Amino acid sequence: MSIMELSSNIDEFLQATTFCHNLPQAIMTDSIKDLVGEATLWEKTSLMDPSNTASISEKDDTDLQKEEGNEQQHRKEKTSREGIHSYYQRAKRGHDMKKGFWSVRYGLAVMIHGSNLISTSQTFGLSIAIIAMVNNTGQSNQSNLYASTDAQVPVYEWSPEDQGFLLSSILYGIVIIIIPSGYVAGVLGGKKISGISLLISSVLILLIPLAADQGLPYLIFTRILQGLAQGMNLCALQALWPKWAPPLERTQMSNIGFSGTTSGNFIIILVGGFLCQSLGWPSIFYICGGIGCVYSIIWFFLVYDDPTNHPFISDSEKEYIVSSLAGQDSSPHWSMPIKAMMTSLPLWAIIFASFCRFWLVSNLTTSLPMLLNNIFDYSIEMNGFLSALPLLTSWITMIIGSQIAGLLLSKKILRLITVRKLFTFLGMFIPSLLVLAMPYVDFLTAIIFLILTSSISVLCFSGFIINSLDIAPRYTSFITGLTTLASSVSGVFSPTITGYFINQDPESGWKNVFLVSSGVNFLGMVFFLIFGKAEIQDWAKENTITRF
Repeated sequence: MSIMELSSNIDEFLQATTFCHNLPQAIMTDSIKDLVGEATLWEKTSLMDPSNTASISEKDDTDLQKEEGNEQQHRKEKTSREGIHSYYQRAKRGHDMKKGFWSVRYGLAVMIHGSNLISTSQTFGLSIAIIAMVNNTGQSNQSNLYASTDAQVPVYEWSPEDQGFLLSSILYGIVIIIIPSGYVAGVLGGKKISGISLLISSVLILLIPLAADQGLPYLIFTRILQGLAQGMNLCALQALWPKWAPPLERTQMSNIGFSGTTSGNFIIILVGGFLCQSLGWPSIFYICGGIGCVYSIIWFFLVYDDPTNHPFISDSEKEYIVSSLAGQDSSPHWSMPIKAMMTSLPLWAIIFASFCRFWLVSNLTTSLPMLLNNIFDYSIEMNGFLSALPLLTSWITMIIGSQIAGLLLSKKILRLITVRKLFTFLGMFIPSLLVLAMPYVDFLTAIIFLILTSSISVLCFSGFIINSLDIAPRYTSFITGLTTLASSVSGVFSPTITGYFINQDPESGWKNVFLVSSGVNFLGMVFFLIFGKAEIQDWAKENTITRF
């Protein structure tokens, strides 16, 4: 080797060393650190020892290769331009892994957040609007007893049973469509199905004021159709995660998406009261429907089913996502291991926990405005504020909880199954106790308990709610259909039974509502703690034999 060749190699090493020292410490990979160490070692042996350099220059290439052997050859390969380029690309991939929120994959999570936000606001907007829609005085052509509105809008005479049935009617549509939509979304992908279903739901909610004028049966039918569209959207959104969410980032990404449901509740309950007061209750549906139509159009331009087809994603981020998911099979299949699913206790643990948790959540979200009005006689504006406050704290807790769960997993502090069961326990046991005590405390304490219940309950999003991605990533959209079906059935019965209880006697009725909700929620927690798992099940693997 000539002095010129050796000098050229040393210059390249110096450039690599300078590059590595200028990198932020957060993205210094182990490979880069090794490169710096070896570069420094060679600088010492080659530059600081003149005799060594002189001896190298006096020998021919054949003798030099024999003396240095395989170790020197390995160093030559690392100091080549191709080697430095390879290390640079690895460092860049490490940088993309650390970009987090500013990456394309987290951009998808934000888009899913927005879709969930709009869908939830369209679902639960009626919970606020119904307070202004119902004439509690029993006299038509009068404004609501506790909310005099500036806008002249119609009011209706609906019994508590009618109101409970109306609030739960959207879930009938979800129950009908949720299983086939979860199956189809897993095969065809989530982008188109989600965008189209959100658009249909938005158009239907624009028609709600017209349907209400035609009569309660027309309104209920419209809400059922809206449930069909929203059921499709729920499963289609989940079909995107298996192709986009790296295993160590599933909790954080999915919680960003899921938190849109909490954001939607918070915004519609907070703003809905003011809209009813100033513009009349129809404005809630016009605004939610209009925003949904615009968002569904944006969705088609920005969302893609998998990273390999995304036109704006960097090659390094694409490689990171694909390589991180290489160990699991998330490819869609028309065949389904139905028999194995029906006998899988880990799957039933997720389904039953979903049913039980949503029983409590449904009462808090759909019945709370009626509780604040019937028991505490609050105006619609104060009603909306007090109903929205727990949702704000829930959104904050959900994001913080997902970060803690992700940290516990990435640092290998706890095993995956331990994290899932820990967050499920915290998210279900504590709310059960708080709800059980709520009827026996004063108003201020009840509000504090309500805030704590909503805030702590969302920890389940880092527990059993995301567990389907752990046990069966290739069937996650179909399992989402099953869990949503269970939640929908719970949501159908829960408000209906609540309406029955409070129609008998408001004060004692609410005590029964809280007692039943607490007990059901507790049972779901116990079942998941016993039977929940976190490893991919045999029936969810490629070599599954029993299929339907």
